[in-house]
Amino acid sequence: MSCLIAAPCSGSGKTLLTLSLASLARHRGASVQTFKVGPDYLDPQLLGFVAGKECRNLDTQLCGIDWVRKSYQWHASQADCVLVEGVMGLFDGRGPSAAGSSAQVAALLDLPVVLVVEASRQAGSMAALVRGFRDHGPPQVNLAGVVLNRVASERHRALLEEALASIDVPCLGVLPPHPALELPSRHLGLLPPRELVDFGARMEVWSRLAEAHLDVDRLWPLLAHDSPCEGVADPIPAVLGKAQTLESPPAKGGGRGPVVIAQDLAFHFTYPETTELLIALGLEVQTWSPLADQPLPRHCGAVVLPGGYPELHATQLAASHRSRGSLLQAYRQGVPIVAECGGLLFLGETLVDCSGNAWPMAGVLPFEARPGALSLGYRQARAMADGLLVREGETYGGHEFHRWQLLPTPHSPQGAVLWQLEGWGIERSLEGWTTPTLHASWLHLHWAGSPMIPLRLAAAIVGVGRQPPSGGFSSPRNPPQTQFLSGGV
Repeated sequence: MSCLIAAPCSGSGKTLLTLSLASLARHRGASVQTFKVGPDYLDPQLLGFVAGKECRNLDTQLCGIDWVRKSYQWHASQADCVLVEGVMGLFDGRGPSAAGSSAQVAALLDLPVVLVVEASRQAGSMAALVRGFRDHGPPQVNLAGVVLNRVASERHRALLEEALASIDVPCLGVLPPHPALELPSRHLGLLPPRELVDFGARMEVWSRLAEAHLDVDRLWPLLAHDSPCEGVADPIPAVLGKAQTLESPPAKGGGRGPVVIAQDLAFHFTYPETTELLIALGLEVQTWSPLADQPLPRHCGAVVLPGGYPELHATQLAASHRSRGSLLQAYRQGVPIVAECGGLLFLGETLVDCSGNAWPMAGVLPFEARPGALSLGYRQARAMADGLLVREGETYGGHEFHRWQLLPTPHSPQGAVLWQLEGWGIERSLEGWTTPTLHASWLHLHWAGSPMIPLRLAAAIVGVGRQPPSGGFSSPRNPPQTQFLSGGV
């Protein structure tokens, strides 16, 4: 048994309850596996830090139902306690549907739901709210009980418990007002644990608050994982094997340089499966910090630039001359480069921050990035041309979340674009860059749902020429042609 922690809407306290229960389980000496519904990167960092092992995303829209089920079964089987944090409101999914929602995942995995309700300024109305979420469907949910957040007093709690009792729904405790339960956030979500200097102390407080204010006797059986492990296996080899029946596996042999993944406070929006898939293909994976002005390592086989917050560190990135220079030279040398969202921003010529200050970036792609309107949601992407990772006509499910516009510089070359994007409530648009050695886009992809991508990246590394003896990157006579997209961003 395990449970899914959901809420009527974002900001109700899902993450706080999940962190508190995970902290309590660790304090009691239990091993904990956490999961997060949806495409989130920030909550999983917090949950993984508390649990002491990587949090796993359960996203049917990016990875498909089969992967979600198998990933959950495998990783849950490795722990004593299992916690799944939902996304947004319980029935919020793709567009107005429940596709990809917490309710869909709860039904798929047969998980009871613990509903966290922000209870301030409510009394008897709590019964109507909870009844609606309990009885709404499809998909139908099994509501195990309610945890109340922001309860003002013992009298307020008594009123709410009586309201819940009138519809036969148990109250499983409260999250009391406490400074440790106030997590700072910014425009894309909560701060990551590396930016919270008191995170360890908060974990101790969360554990004590859970013990004192939650109905642990009722909640604990919902955390314990007791499903049979027989026949459960790591899904990574299976998903790669299936992809290899459609795509030729990369050539084996020595001499391939490592895949270098940017990883620091500016670039940290990654899924653990990205690294795991590359390692399963026999590749070496190294991390790289542009913020620390590290040059790319010698004989670099490929570069992955994930999303993150380059705009918050633009001054430091602009001063990282060795990092920026080695990235530009790697591109000119023909080293495969994959960039998503924040990684895309780093590839541009200039990044203009919210104060209007312009900062030089790597200069690989011909654009200036400026703050713009919010672009958020799942996207259906159709490849418009053959490139490093995709082939013309293929379709992929991805997710977009940014507030930027890209303005072409005067000397921008024109050419085929990477994607045609569609999604609920947006106009069809063109987006991204692709060449035989470059894949750059706003779109976040989960490689477990698109296993052709690591296979093709591994195959591309075989064709990378050896670096000069000095370890530097020299410019080829005919560098890859940049393909520029102007619309849809």
